[in-house]
Amino acid sequence: MNPLKQLAEAGQAPWLDFVQRGLIEGGELATMVARDGLKGVTSNPAIFEKAIAHAPEYGEAFQRFVRERDCAPMEIYEHLAIADIQAAADALAPVHRETGGRDGFISLEVSPYLANDTQGTIDEARRLWAAVDRPNLMIKVPATSAGIPAIHTLIGEGLSINVTLLFAVPRYEAVAQAYIAGLEDYAAKGGDVSKVASVASFFVSRIDTVIDRELQARIDAGGPAGILQPLLGQAAIANAKLAYESFRRIFAGKAWEALVAKGAQVQRLLWASTGVKNPDYPDTLYVERLIGRDTVNTMPPATMDAFRDHGSVVHDAVEQDIEGAYAALHAIEEQGISLATVTHDLVEDGVRQFAEAFDKLLGAVAEKREALVTVNAARIEAPEDIAHAVNEAAAGWRADGVVRRLWAGDAAVWTGADEADWLGWLDIVGQEHAHVGTLVRFANAIREGGFTHVALLGMGGSSLGPEVLATSFGRQAGWPHFHMLDSTDPAQIRALERKLDLAKTMFIVSSKSGSTLEPNIMLAHFRARMIETVGEAAWSRHFTAVTDPGSSLEQVAKHERFAHLFHGVKSIGGRYSVLSKFGLVPAAAMGIDVSDFLVRTSHMVASCAASVPADRNPGVRLGLLLGTAATRFGRDKVTIVTSPRIAGLGAWLEQLIAESTGKQGRGLIPVDGEALGEPAAYGKDRVFAQLVLKGDEDKAQDAKLAALAKAGHPVVRIVLDDVAQIGQEFFRWEMATAVAGAIIGINPFDQPDVEASKIKTRALTDAYEKGAPVASPDPVFRENGIAVYADPANAEALGRHNTLSAWLKHHFQRAHAGDYIGLLAYIEHTRAHEAKLEAIRLRLRDARKVATCVGFGPRFLHSTGQAYKGGPNSGVFLQITADDAADFPVPGHRYSFGQVKGAQAEGDLGVLVERERRAIRVHLAEVDAGLAELEKAIDHAFA
Repeated sequence: MNPLKQLAEAGQAPWLDFVQRGLIEGGELATMVARDGLKGVTSNPAIFEKAIAHAPEYGEAFQRFVRERDCAPMEIYEHLAIADIQAAADALAPVHRETGGRDGFISLEVSPYLANDTQGTIDEARRLWAAVDRPNLMIKVPATSAGIPAIHTLIGEGLSINVTLLFAVPRYEAVAQAYIAGLEDYAAKGGDVSKVASVASFFVSRIDTVIDRELQARIDAGGPAGILQPLLGQAAIANAKLAYESFRRIFAGKAWEALVAKGAQVQRLLWASTGVKNPDYPDTLYVERLIGRDTVNTMPPATMDAFRDHGSVVHDAVEQDIEGAYAALHAIEEQGISLATVTHDLVEDGVRQFAEAFDKLLGAVAEKREALVTVNAARIEAPEDIAHAVNEAAAGWRADGVVRRLWAGDAAVWTGADEADWLGWLDIVGQEHAHVGTLVRFANAIREGGFTHVALLGMGGSSLGPEVLATSFGRQAGWPHFHMLDSTDPAQIRALERKLDLAKTMFIVSSKSGSTLEPNIMLAHFRARMIETVGEAAWSRHFTAVTDPGSSLEQVAKHERFAHLFHGVKSIGGRYSVLSKFGLVPAAAMGIDVSDFLVRTSHMVASCAASVPADRNPGVRLGLLLGTAATRFGRDKVTIVTSPRIAGLGAWLEQLIAESTGKQGRGLIPVDGEALGEPAAYGKDRVFAQLVLKGDEDKAQDAKLAALAKAGHPVVRIVLDDVAQIGQEFFRWEMATAVAGAIIGINPFDQPDVEASKIKTRALTDAYEKGAPVASPDPVFRENGIAVYADPANAEALGRHNTLSAWLKHHFQRAHAGDYIGLLAYIEHTRAHEAKLEAIRLRLRDARKVATCVGFGPRFLHSTGQAYKGGPNSGVFLQITADDAADFPVPGHRYSFGQVKGAQAEGDLGVLVERERRAIRVHLAEVDAGLAELEKAIDHAFA
């Protein structure tokens, strides 16, 4: 007779510790039930990893599911695993019925990541129980300290539980008592306890593996072999026998008999880890020696095959020689080997191994998914030392579950401050897509309303994202021209006006807080101009507001009856808001297919999900590189290189990176728009990030980056297959910036130094409002229409000079290796002015071998300004101001736009000086002539 079938006569149920779709679909499971008397099946992450990653029968189902509904690896795994569990449960249903609910079970494990989370385990067990929806399911819960109260609760709700990772008898006893207490609770609620089943999975072979190693080490060290040798291979079975003795004692007596009278079943001991690890031991050792009534033995396929072939059934073997079991364990303790310590460590190690197996499983799912979805490709080239450090960081993040903690809102990932309140950006793509109809209706209203122009009034995060979309997608046929204003410069405002047909323009006023100075005075100006154009009764029909709920802008929009009002999400900071209404409302107005845009973006969100291990997670990998390169290798200048069509990404990345990381004297300094040079032009403080749109490649740029990589600079290369996938880069870099912030050790969601310059600006505008005189400092030098201004500390550091070129030379010579130069220009932002400043910055870069940044004010105040003031004190700044050729007042105020811009420049410089930055100002009597003179002076200084 088949020895496996004989086990039933001895009171033991053979279960299979393996599950795979082919086993069920091919009929092998049914064959084993008939041939071997198989009574149940167990699974774990390692089993599913082997099945899903390597078994060919999962291919079609995997592809079909991902193509129908792309999602994160955890959801894909659960979809496949639940289908297998349901199929196995159905195959085992006859056994379940024939045994009266005692056997015929299939087990599904809660996430091992929850092993130390009681409530998380309870919630997941409930969810999986409902999802599988089979009476012969057992939810596997680990016997950790957090798991035991979860077992009590779940049994008390009528769930059947397989308690796993049991090694120690005292812990087993606590589990058995939790089971009984749960049954009592369930019975008290009127539940049918006969429908509740449980097994306590007591692990066997792993104990021998550890204790045998300790014994062998003592033998090898010259210990008494005559005493030690006989103890090899004894601990696991002896420990299991003691557990069985506790089982017989616990499930007896009046209290238990009262539950039996209500139909309760004993919680059977299930011998787990019964495959032999030591080849010197009989391959059926942990089956034959542990046969007993009311037990289960779950065997891996090889062990089951061996027992079928040559196993021997000895009734009540587990109850034999109990005294010998006690003696063996006592002898082992006498050798200085603590069973309590060994079993404690095995639980910890078991949790770790299951988590690692789950990581491997999810990594395998992520890899298979990557081949089926379109995600922008990224490649990182880095010197060996940096690559090694990044891999170490990724391993640490995986081991500590930091990606999961990040998604769960654990502020301790960063500084433990209010970071958890600012993570709305993680889920916004799915939320926006669920309500995309609102945006579609808005887009139709713009088109059907006959608007030929859409003008966005906003700053920082409210404007830079829409600017990227407008410049990257270009004008959509049949849709309005898009314009964006993020300056208080009078010439820039007038330049915008000249482009607009006001009667056919929709203004989008965008401000999270609603109290930001610039959008409010822009609104005041264009409100007055619109009233002049269409009249008092109709002006507000040309305005849309995007703002957070409860803001002052919301109140204005409602009171004035704006045509449209959209709300942002309070838990999303401005620089992370492009994938919310702040980016999507302008996108819809441009005629971009917002639904398609969000679907494409969602592929990157899923690729960066909590269930994607750090080493396969594109956002996390990039963030680990940026953070590690900065903190361990001094490479804190992130140089952004793009193909022409998506060049706007650079300015958006500048704000995201600088405002997020530049604080507390630390951070990353983004460098946008600096043309690539030869390797000799750079110090060892750079990381280069290239973003290229397929079909828009620049071979010369590629060649220069290849030379930089060869010279030992880290280079990130990202390729977008389609411009509609630019949203993927928004999310990748948001995730990367958050991760880099964690490595750097700052809160990436606040901006503590931005307010400082606002306060100084407000003091000046308040003075203008009151008509109070405002003192102007005297220059330290004048020449050819250019005046130089310096505070006493910077003036003293520079000394006295007789030419502009000498002043500039001594100023910029203060920039040394690891520093950077910032040109902060409070002038009209035009292509011509960009070109002049670009020529100046390259001259300075090549002369000083340092990174160079260019910002137009006041735009950069809401972007890189945070890092310049709060980040590392490695900047050497030249502020550039100029007389305005024409100025005009802000409606409703006593100050002009030119005065506001001047106040912003003065406030900005004042804070730089307070922070002991190396900063001076040059004032140009006339912009174009002044820039030419400035370029000439710098050329002369560094000739």
